[in-house]
Amino acid sequence: MKLFNLFTQILIPVLTISGQIALAFKFPQWALVMVLTAQPFWIYSSWKSFKEAGQVGMFINSVIFSVVTLFGFLNYWFL
Repeated sequence: MKLFNLFTQILIPVLTISGQIALAFKFPQWALVMVLTAQPFWIYSSWKSFKEAGQVGMFINSVIFSVVTLFGFLNYWFL
């Protein structure tokens, strides 16, 4: 499980920052894809923080951000 934690801690900034860069270069649809790809890792990491340190705010924020990002993804790609 330590390898998965390391993998998670690498992918969170790589995917999230890549999404921000794509947004800055006016590719919002691809930014949403990258950030949405990062969301399972955000949720996993914030869930671990909630279970180990009681940080519920970060977990709630991750879940809500995931839902909003999913709506944006669906809006750009399918609606």
